[in-house]
Amino acid sequence: MSCSHYEERVEKVELPQLKVNGVAIGEDLLARELQYHPADSYALALEAACRALIVRQLLLQRADALGIEARCEDGETPEEARIRQLLEEEVQVPEADEDACRTWYAANPGRLLGPWRLQLRHVLLACAPDDLEGRETARKQAAELLDELRGHPERFVDLARRFSACPSKEAGGDLGWIEPGQTVPEFEKRLLRRAPGLLEHPLESRYGLHVVELLGREGGEPLDFDAARAQIAAHLQVQVLQRAVGQYIGVLAGDACIEGFAFEGADGALVQ
Repeated sequence: MSCSHYEERVEKVELPQLKVNGVAIGEDLLARELQYHPADSYALALEAACRALIVRQLLLQRADALGIEARCEDGETPEEARIRQLLEEEVQVPEADEDACRTWYAANPGRLLGPWRLQLRHVLLACAPDDLEGRETARKQAAELLDELRGHPERFVDLARRFSACPSKEAGGDLGWIEPGQTVPEFEKRLLRRAPGLLEHPLESRYGLHVVELLGREGGEPLDFDAARAQIAAHLQVQVLQRAVGQYIGVLAGDACIEGFAFEGADGALVQ
């Protein structure tokens, strides 16, 4: 397979000029934010990144207006601490009760799983999170690799050795068995419920684009209710909080002047 197509130049992607109540959000911030919003297309990733930055700015401006300060907890930035404190003060939600937890468990059989591990191999097409041209080129290269592997799955080892930027290339891209927390969240989220085989679309992470084949899985049996109760309660709490936060953000957005992006509603995934 020729790699000449992989090296073709991609036109520079123009980023929107975002402002919230007259405060500009720099292109460098938007370019960095893109890495945290893996999606099936660049357009979807860009939309999610714009929305997240606008929401963050809305919340920080509200915290400024209320004079909110906060002490950082483990791993928090000062901005994250102030947003957490703002939401704790302004958004309150009830805890999930036993009936709500049992209803959720009955409606979602097999949703919560016990310990698991996955065996996989990949081809890493490395590029920095803020290298927009590099990411677009990597997407095209990943698409060609996937086309090649759909027709010739036996070539995975060779393609990994030729194109992967991961040290695992020496083993044909084989990462061995991975368990929860041993890889980036982007991997776990997309792979956990996949059947073994070549993933239809590349995975995007902070390191670049990954062409992935899931070779095997062990464990991951559904939990019984008693074992799952705490997780269910936490999950329901998050859902209720997300809805409440979404409504809160919607009010802030409705009162704000937002430029460069059509902000329609809000959801809890924006607060991270």
